[in-house]
Amino acid sequence: MASKILVVEDDLNLLSTLKYNLVREGYDIITAVDGAGALETARKEKPELIVLDVMLPKLSGFEVCRILRKETNVPILMLTAKVEEVDKIVGLEIGADDYMTKPFSMRELLARIRAMLRRAGMAKLEPELKPEPLKIGDLEIDSARHRASLRGSELELSPKEFDLLAFLAQNRELVFSREQLLEKVWGYDYAGETRTVDVHIRWLRQKIESEPAKPSRLVTVRGKGYKLAG
Repeated sequence: MASKILVVEDDLNLLSTLKYNLVREGYDIITAVDGAGALETARKEKPELIVLDVMLPKLSGFEVCRILRKETNVPILMLTAKVEEVDKIVGLEIGADDYMTKPFSMRELLARIRAMLRRAGMAKLEPELKPEPLKIGDLEIDSARHRASLRGSELELSPKEFDLLAFLAQNRELVFSREQLLEKVWGYDYAGETRTVDVHIRWLRQKIESEPAKPSRLVTVRGKGYKLAG
């Protein structure tokens, strides 16, 4: 059965291009042209992935993402015409799984969509396995319930922040490069945007480190990558 994807874009020419290419790849495509329509369609149609433009009429893509993330863990790929790093960070902070800056190649967009759908499909199987919670000192990661806590208090993590933390916890003390993390956590099978990894690492440190500027749990191994100590 074809995966259902909601594409939200107010540029009708780009929306038509995206829909044409995604339908050609075999996806079931539904669309919206503003933020209010995106919320209504997402709630009604329950897509398996959302491609969401940032600059939208009525409600911005950021606001749509923030609202949807409280209701669902559907993968969200944000599109932005802005190049400022703050826009990318905001999108990731509020729960987007990834972002792409316009203009982008259709080949890369399709690769990211395939990767995100593959990861989402794998995540659906994880609760059935019911793995035991992982405890690393006062940090606990419960993959079955998709929850993490520090000193008994539940952490507010975006879906991708949790995926990254859980992967590093399952492989603690092992060092992974940005490219390896993109492949293992995001599912990319090509050289993607490694800045995505750095942003997620930064936000995770804000939530699990006593001194994020001097991390002792989620550490950088110079010239190699990142690891979770423990």
